[in-house]
Amino acid sequence: MDDFLGSIRHMSIRQILLQLLNLSLMVSSALAMWKGLAVVTNTESPIVVVLSESMEPAFQRGDLLLLSMLNTPIIAGDIAVYKIEGKEVPIVHRVLEVHDSNEDGRRYLLTKGDNNLYDDRGLYNTGQMWVTDKEVIGRVSGFVPYIGMVTIVINDYPQLKVLMLGVMALIALVTKGE
Repeated sequence: MDDFLGSIRHMSIRQILLQLLNLSLMVSSALAMWKGLAVVTNTESPIVVVLSESMEPAFQRGDLLLLSMLNTPIIAGDIAVYKIEGKEVPIVHRVLEVHDSNEDGRRYLLTKGDNNLYDDRGLYNTGQMWVTDKEVIGRVSGFVPYIGMVTIVINDYPQLKVLMLGVMALIALVTKGE
Protein backbone atom coordinates (compact mmCIF):
# COMPACT_ATOMS: atom_id res chain seq x y z
CA MET A 1 0.00 0.00 0.00
CA ASP A 2 2.89 2.34 0.80
CA ASP A 3 4.34 1.59 -2.65
CA PHE A 4 1.01 2.47 -4.19
CA LEU A 5 0.68 5.78 -2.35
CA GLY A 6 4.33 6.54 -2.95
CA SER A 7 3.89 6.21 -6.70
CA ILE A 8 1.09 8.79 -6.58
CA ARG A 9 3.19 11.18 -4.48
CA HIS A 10 6.05 11.00 -6.98
CA MET A 11 3.86 11.86 -9.95
CA SER A 12 3.99 15.36 -11.34
CA ILE A 13 0.84 17.40 -11.85
CA ARG A 14 1.20 16.76 -15.58
CA GLN A 15 1.33 12.97 -15.07
CA ILE A 16 -1.72 13.06 -12.79
CA LEU A 17 -3.65 15.14 -15.34
CA LEU A 18 -2.62 12.72 -18.10
CA GLN A 19 -3.86 9.76 -16.07
CA LEU A 20 -7.16 11.54 -15.34
CA LEU A 21 -7.49 12.26 -19.06
CA ASN A 22 -6.90 8.57 -19.81
CA LEU A 23 -9.55 7.61 -17.25
CA SER A 24 -12.09 10.02 -18.76
CA LEU A 25 -11.24 8.66 -22.23
CA MET A 26 -11.99 5.12 -21.05
CA VAL A 27 -15.33 6.18 -19.56
CA SER A 28 -16.36 8.17 -22.64
CA SER A 29 -15.32 5.27 -24.91
CA ALA A 30 -17.55 2.91 -22.93
CA LEU A 31 -20.47 5.33 -23.24
CA ALA A 32 -19.85 5.73 -26.99
CA MET A 33 -19.80 1.94 -27.43
CA TRP A 34 -23.10 1.68 -25.51
CA LYS A 35 -24.73 4.33 -27.70
CA GLY A 36 -23.31 2.72 -30.85
CA LEU A 37 -24.72 -0.65 -29.80
CA ALA A 38 -28.08 1.04 -29.14
CA VAL A 39 -28.09 2.45 -32.68
CA VAL A 40 -27.12 -0.88 -34.28
CA THR A 41 -29.76 -2.85 -32.35
CA ASN A 42 -32.39 -0.09 -32.67
CA THR A 43 -33.21 -0.16 -28.96
CA GLU A 44 -32.56 2.27 -26.10
CA SER A 45 -31.23 -0.55 -23.93
CA PRO A 46 -29.34 -3.20 -25.92
CA ILE A 47 -28.38 -5.22 -22.83
CA VAL A 48 -30.44 -6.14 -19.74
CA VAL A 49 -29.98 -8.51 -16.82
CA VAL A 50 -32.63 -11.02 -15.68
CA LEU A 51 -33.51 -10.07 -12.09
CA SER A 52 -35.98 -12.81 -11.12
CA GLU A 53 -36.81 -16.46 -11.69
CA SER A 54 -40.00 -15.71 -13.64
CA MET A 55 -38.53 -16.83 -16.99
CA GLU A 56 -37.02 -20.13 -15.84
CA PRO A 57 -36.14 -22.49 -17.45
CA ALA A 58 -35.49 -20.26 -20.50
CA PHE A 59 -33.41 -17.73 -18.52
CA GLN A 60 -31.95 -17.84 -15.03
CA ARG A 61 -31.54 -14.96 -12.62
CA GLY A 62 -28.33 -13.17 -13.57
CA ASP A 63 -28.37 -14.03 -17.28
CA LEU A 64 -27.32 -11.14 -19.54
CA LEU A 65 -29.80 -10.64 -22.39
CA LEU A 66 -28.95 -9.08 -25.73
CA LEU A 67 -31.87 -7.12 -27.19
CA SER A 68 -32.75 -5.86 -30.62
CA MET A 69 -35.72 -4.08 -32.09
CA LEU A 70 -35.48 -4.82 -35.78
CA ASN A 71 -38.17 -4.05 -38.34
CA THR A 72 -39.90 -7.44 -37.99
CA PRO A 73 -42.98 -7.25 -35.75
CA ILE A 74 -43.11 -9.02 -32.41
CA ILE A 75 -45.16 -12.21 -32.57
CA ALA A 76 -46.60 -14.61 -30.00
CA GLY A 77 -43.79 -16.72 -28.58
CA ASP A 78 -41.15 -13.96 -28.76
CA ILE A 79 -39.53 -12.91 -25.50
CA ALA A 80 -39.97 -9.17 -25.13
CA VAL A 81 -38.58 -6.65 -22.66
CA TYR A 82 -41.03 -3.90 -21.79
CA LYS A 83 -41.22 -1.03 -19.35
CA ILE A 84 -44.57 -0.03 -17.92
CA GLU A 85 -45.05 3.71 -17.41
CA GLY A 86 -44.39 4.61 -13.79
CA LYS A 87 -42.52 1.37 -13.04
CA GLU A 88 -38.77 1.48 -12.49
CA VAL A 89 -37.61 -1.95 -13.67
CA PRO A 90 -38.14 -3.40 -17.17
CA ILE A 91 -39.83 -6.81 -17.37
CA VAL A 92 -38.61 -9.75 -19.47
CA HIS A 93 -41.50 -12.06 -20.39
CA ARG A 94 -42.85 -14.12 -23.27
CA VAL A 95 -45.57 -12.74 -25.54
CA LEU A 96 -48.74 -14.86 -25.29
CA GLU A 97 -51.05 -12.92 -27.59
CA VAL A 98 -50.72 -10.12 -30.12
CA HIS A 99 -53.62 -7.93 -31.22
CA ASP A 100 -53.35 -5.43 -34.06
CA SER A 101 -55.79 -2.58 -33.66
CA ASN A 102 -57.53 -1.27 -36.77
CA GLU A 103 -58.65 1.81 -34.84
CA ASP A 104 -55.30 3.28 -33.81
CA GLY A 105 -52.82 1.12 -35.75
CA ARG A 106 -51.09 -0.04 -32.59
CA ARG A 107 -50.08 -3.51 -31.54
CA TYR A 108 -51.20 -4.79 -28.17
CA LEU A 109 -49.37 -7.60 -26.38
CA LEU A 110 -50.28 -9.90 -23.53
CA THR A 111 -47.23 -11.29 -21.74
CA LYS A 112 -46.42 -13.93 -19.13
CA GLY A 113 -43.31 -15.25 -17.41
CA ASP A 114 -42.63 -18.89 -18.29
CA ASN A 115 -42.38 -19.76 -14.60
CA ASN A 116 -45.50 -17.78 -13.58
CA LEU A 117 -48.96 -19.28 -13.23
CA TYR A 118 -50.84 -16.27 -14.61
CA ASP A 119 -50.38 -13.63 -17.30
CA ASP A 120 -48.87 -10.23 -16.50
CA ARG A 121 -52.05 -8.19 -16.20
CA GLY A 122 -51.39 -7.98 -12.46
CA LEU A 123 -48.05 -6.29 -13.24
CA TYR A 124 -49.53 -3.72 -15.62
CA ASN A 125 -50.89 -0.40 -14.37
CA THR A 126 -54.40 -0.38 -12.92
CA GLY A 127 -56.94 -0.81 -15.71
CA GLN A 128 -54.28 -1.69 -18.28
CA MET A 129 -55.03 -4.96 -20.08
CA TRP A 130 -52.23 -4.99 -22.67
CA VAL A 131 -48.67 -3.83 -23.22
CA THR A 132 -48.48 -1.43 -26.15
CA ASP A 133 -45.75 -1.54 -28.77
CA LYS A 134 -44.48 1.81 -27.42
CA GLU A 135 -43.70 0.19 -24.06
CA VAL A 136 -41.54 -2.53 -25.62
CA ILE A 137 -37.81 -1.88 -25.27
CA GLY A 138 -36.68 -4.84 -27.34
CA ARG A 139 -36.86 -8.49 -28.25
CA VAL A 140 -34.37 -10.98 -26.81
CA SER A 141 -31.94 -11.99 -29.56
CA GLY A 142 -29.32 -13.77 -27.44
CA PHE A 143 -28.02 -14.27 -23.93
CA VAL A 144 -24.90 -14.95 -21.90
CA PRO A 145 -25.54 -17.13 -18.84
CA TYR A 146 -24.90 -15.71 -15.35
CA ILE A 147 -22.66 -12.78 -16.46
CA GLY A 148 -25.25 -10.36 -15.08
CA MET A 149 -24.78 -11.65 -11.53
CA VAL A 150 -22.01 -9.08 -11.17
CA THR A 151 -24.59 -6.32 -11.73
CA ILE A 152 -27.02 -7.89 -9.26
CA VAL A 153 -24.35 -8.20 -6.54
CA ILE A 154 -23.15 -4.62 -7.10
CA ASN A 155 -26.73 -3.31 -6.86
CA ASP A 156 -27.44 -5.40 -3.74
CA TYR A 157 -24.28 -4.11 -2.03
CA PRO A 158 -23.76 -0.41 -2.97
CA GLN A 159 -20.58 -0.24 -0.86
CA LEU A 160 -19.02 -2.79 -3.21
CA LYS A 161 -19.79 -0.51 -6.16
CA VAL A 162 -18.00 2.42 -4.51
CA LEU A 163 -15.05 0.20 -3.59
CA MET A 164 -14.72 -1.21 -7.12
CA LEU A 165 -14.94 2.22 -8.74
CA GLY A 166 -12.38 3.60 -6.30
CA VAL A 167 -9.95 0.76 -6.95
CA MET A 168 -10.37 1.10 -10.73
CA ALA A 169 -9.80 4.85 -10.54
CA LEU A 170 -6.66 4.41 -8.42
CA ILE A 171 -5.29 1.76 -10.77
CA ALA A 172 -5.97 3.97 -13.76
CA LEU A 173 -4.32 6.88 -11.97
CA VAL A 174 -1.08 5.14 -11.03
CA THR A 175 -0.65 2.85 -14.05
CA LYS A 176 1.80 4.43 -16.43
CA GLY A 177 1.10 4.02 -20.11
CA GLU A 178 4.22 2.92 -21.98
